[in-house]
Amino acid sequence: MQLEIDKESLPVYEALASDVRLRIIQLLSKNKMNLKQIADTLELSSPIVSKHVEKLEQAGIIRTEKIPGKSGLQRVSFLKVEHMEINFPKKIQDSYAIHETSVPIGHYTDYDVLPTCGLASSKEFIGILDQPKYFMAPQRVDAGILWFTQGFVEYKLPNYLNPDEQLHQIDISFEIGSEFPLANSEWPSEISFSLNGHEMGSWISPGDFADKRGKMTPDWWPSKLNQYGLLKTLQITSAGTYIDGDQISDLTINDLDVSIDGWTLRIEVREDAKHVGGVTLFGKKFGNHEQDIIFKLYYI
Repeated sequence: MQLEIDKESLPVYEALASDVRLRIIQLLSKNKMNLKQIADTLELSSPIVSKHVEKLEQAGIIRTEKIPGKSGLQRVSFLKVEHMEINFPKKIQDSYAIHETSVPIGHYTDYDVLPTCGLASSKEFIGILDQPKYFMAPQRVDAGILWFTQGFVEYKLPNYLNPDEQLHQIDISFEIGSEFPLANSEWPSEISFSLNGHEMGSWISPGDFADKRGKMTPDWWPSKLNQYGLLKTLQITSAGTYIDGDQISDLTINDLDVSIDGWTLRIEVREDAKHVGGVTLFGKKFGNHEQDIIFKLYYI
């Protein structure tokens, strides 16, 4: 589950702001339980526990279903969410001018991928799934989502800096996740990034998410398939390279040749990765964020 700092996420924050509800989550992470079992374990009355369970249901954290029991139907609750991430508003670099480029995820200029793999536009799948040759299809430029288990996709974009402009920072943001044949929220994948041949570092994606539909994901896309990723931002600064504030390498702005005409970004899952769990990229018409790959140059 991915959360924002907004009103829509308030029910989740409120649901977590209770010791009793946190204990219920801990219990359901181990086993499915009915209301009486939860109440007995917590040594609370069933009416009190029922109110807490309802709060967690409204937040989408747990789900309760009716199943046959010894005395007829009984309501059994289970944990629906295995991962949460909170996206804070991005800090604006007021002191710098910005060149910003949006790159559709289907506009890669090179690739080498292994199945499971595929692409889809906002209307339909592109080509036949799990056949890498369809990554060459002309319709790929319309892709709103792409995925592969191992290999890379590479994007080229222009360097809009003028000779008299001094580069201070590069931000690259995208919505990304692992790749599992359907979906699996616990499916780690080590994803590596490079820029103009320089290793930026790697990040381990925790999973491939389908616990709820993506906000932008089109209606035709099957609910059993991955629905959204995590919004991540790579930052190359004068002190090193970071992903969402965590340093992943010592590569700095000073290590880059800023006089070149273009940038080449590679997103890759290598054969020798710690976790070969694939990668899924979400464009502006899929996932939770209405954006493609955003490339920002901060300069003076």
